[in-house]
Amino acid sequence: MDRLIYVAMSGAQLTLGRQATVAHNLANATTTGFRAEINASRAIPVQGEGGATRTFVIDTSVASNLTPGVIQQTGRDLDVAIPGKGWIAVQLADGSEAYTRAGSLQVSPNGILQTREGHSVMGDGGPLSIPPDTQITVGKDGTVSVVPSGTRPNQVAQVGRIKLVNPEEQLLVKGGDGLFRLRDGSTATADSGVRLVGAALEGSNVNVVEEMVNMISLARQFDMQMKMLQSADANDQKATQVMALTG
Repeated sequence: MDRLIYVAMSGAQLTLGRQATVAHNLANATTTGFRAEINASRAIPVQGEGGATRTFVIDTSVASNLTPGVIQQTGRDLDVAIPGKGWIAVQLADGSEAYTRAGSLQVSPNGILQTREGHSVMGDGGPLSIPPDTQITVGKDGTVSVVPSGTRPNQVAQVGRIKLVNPEEQLLVKGGDGLFRLRDGSTATADSGVRLVGAALEGSNVNVVEEMVNMISLARQFDMQMKMLQSADANDQKATQVMALTG
């Protein structure tokens, strides 16, 4: 009975956490470049005197599904997507570097190329600065070119190249802001093998049907765990009554 209570209680708590993860995935089913989150769990014995019969179920890790999403054409010059593996490097407010697959770009009032979330897009030597009154194009290798308004189309000037990286997936960790970073806090080196698709965006890789099935399954698991706790409580009451009669 003692083991039953601990397993059911900790399992129910873990199920609630998993339901939150599934809800988060479903809420981002249409978010550009979003990577679905995955939970993993395992049983672990309780340490200490009198704990030999007690076992907890704990959440061992929250990983991310890095499978590429579907690429859709948008026709917008500042929309870019990465077919296959790779990441766009961005600079955060504290100066650190992070990585994203969300390629909906814009130019800030200060002339800095940024993501929709306001993170500066990194180039070979830092954030990319865009001259005013220019038309912007992004090449397959990340090269950013501009044509001044009112000039001939052949008067193209390159302002830099977007830093595209492709670190090993196991070295990446997802932050609370949805961006990925290297686990050791270092920065990834640029990879010339990563390519971009212009005028396109990569959708979320969340499988809505699969997540809905997971939500239903987790709801049933939670209900079962609650019934286990109710059974343990009923058994305890019956045992107390028997002890009282025999005492």
